[in-house]
Amino acid sequence: MSDELITKSKFIKVRCSKCKNEQVIFGNASSTVHCLVCNQPLAYSTGGKSKISARVLEVLE
Repeated sequence: MSDELITKSKFIKVRCSKCKNEQVIFGNASSTVHCLVCNQPLAYSTGGKSKISARVLEVLE
C-alpha cells in the first residue's frame, strides 16, 4: 500500500469579473471567498464543491 495521499479537491485560478484580479482559490472552500482587491464574492460554499461565480482560468494540480 502506498503512503501517498490522493485527494479530489483542487486549487483553481480565477479572474474577478469586476476588477480583473487573478487569484487562486480552493475548490472546496467552506466559506464564501472574496476578491482581495474589490471584495466581490468569487465562490460560495455549498457544503461540498464551491459554486464559483468568477471566470475559471486554470485548474491547478
